[in-house]
Amino acid sequence: MRSVRRIIIGVAGGVAIGVLWFVLQLFPVGGSGKLVIVTVHPGDSLATIASELHSSGVIASPLAFRVDAIIEGGLIVQPGSYQIGEGSSFSHIRSIIGQAPNVSVVNVTPGLTIREIAVDIAGVAGNHFASQFLQAVGSQTAAPWGSANSLEGLIGAGQYIITPQTTPSSLLTRMRNRFDDFAVKNGLYSTGDYHGLTPYQLITAASIVEKEGYYPSNMPKVARVILNRLARHGLLQMDATVLYALGLDGGKVTPSMLRTATPYNTYLHVGLTPTPICVVSSYAMQAMLHPPMGSWLYFVVIDKAGDEAFSSTFAGQLANERLAQERGL
Repeated sequence: MRSVRRIIIGVAGGVAIGVLWFVLQLFPVGGSGKLVIVTVHPGDSLATIASELHSSGVIASPLAFRVDAIIEGGLIVQPGSYQIGEGSSFSHIRSIIGQAPNVSVVNVTPGLTIREIAVDIAGVAGNHFASQFLQAVGSQTAAPWGSANSLEGLIGAGQYIITPQTTPSSLLTRMRNRFDDFAVKNGLYSTGDYHGLTPYQLITAASIVEKEGYYPSNMPKVARVILNRLARHGLLQMDATVLYALGLDGGKVTPSMLRTATPYNTYLHVGLTPTPICVVSSYAMQAMLHPPMGSWLYFVVIDKAGDEAFSSTFAGQLANERLAQERGL
């Protein structure tokens, strides 16, 4: 009898501990904490959503959440992003993710132009919000980095959350502040001389490196090519600047494009473009701040992996171009 009683007590104790554990998962001690973003992708299963909630710190146990969802039943989650407090109760979580996504997320990646960013904003926050964002952009100057009436290249890369309280102006302020932080972190300040360039000119050059180098491994030598061509007071002859003027991103540049009358056409105008041409990465910025020594003046993509070959002579460039053609580029 004693052994049976011990078993009963043990089972009862285990059940009690299990119930207590489950209750603590349902109603975490301390309540909701810092707000975090949880993104649900099309086709995500309940298990995947529970794992995302767990990795974001919203729940402590994916298993408990799944059990609770089964008990409560009827949980349908729409794809999108949700702002939820860490350590939220399961009932609160269900009230959030059981509705439409309550925030929008815009990912600003290096290489994007302001117009492309606005298109992405329109896709998540609507055309009216995006239009007001562009109006806010148009009302500001590049100060303190420069005097141009353009914020191109002065937007910080990263993820931006748009909540119901976010205004286009406040979003732009966050983007500008992030760029300022990025610049200081990378050793660029609004005053100074960088290889004979002003800070704004360096940003402009870095944006060209971003588009022309494309991969971090190419960027340092591309930066040196730009500095070498500037030192010779010659034409930069960078395809990306012509494509920018035409509102294009990548692709072949035709002879007719090269005749486009625009100050961004570095085949016609000596020196840098009037403004940067895209969002800049740390790789491109560091390439311009700390370029390698070298006499390179030319480069071309030589394989489908995007590797670029550099040369100091036009004859070397022609040889590299033949190599590219032999490889189907």
